[in-house]
Amino acid sequence: MDRSYFARKLEECKRYGEIFDLVKKAVKEFLGLHRVGLLLYLESLPTNVGAYYQVGSNGIVLNKLLISIMSKVLISKTEFNSLIFSLLLHEYLHSLGFLNEEKVRRLVYEISVRAFGEDHPAVKMALEPPLINIPASDVEEYINHNLEMVRDFEKIEHPYIA
Repeated sequence: MDRSYFARKLEECKRYGEIFDLVKKAVKEFLGLHRVGLLLYLESLPTNVGAYYQVGSNGIVLNKLLISIMSKVLISKTEFNSLIFSLLLHEYLHSLGFLNEEKVRRLVYEISVRAFGEDHPAVKMALEPPLINIPASDVEEYINHNLEMVRDFEKIEHPYIA
């Protein structure tokens, strides 16, 4: 797969699961690593938290509030999908056992450059994710810790039990 493949596919993505499939393809191609069985949850969190993965779990949590704000602020679909790609890639790497934040940030950048090329918005998101400067008091009323599961997030090609 070349850069045009990844860029074209990211542009075509309409759902979290489609972006995650692209994340897994990039990691498989560039690191040779793969895992299945992950779930995606949305949760409204403080805007300085983009996403998280709890070590040992099978769930990635994206910040629903941040994503809602970014969907209105980012100019293009490519920028928005690039943000989601970057967040999911970061947490997917954690799920693969990369726990050092500095190393994970570096890997997100390196994989993004290899997949998309230096000038792609995904690389910019990897280097400097968008910052939102909203006073905590204005955001607090929207923060809740109710997890919303995203259905049909991961396509598994082979059943666990054959």
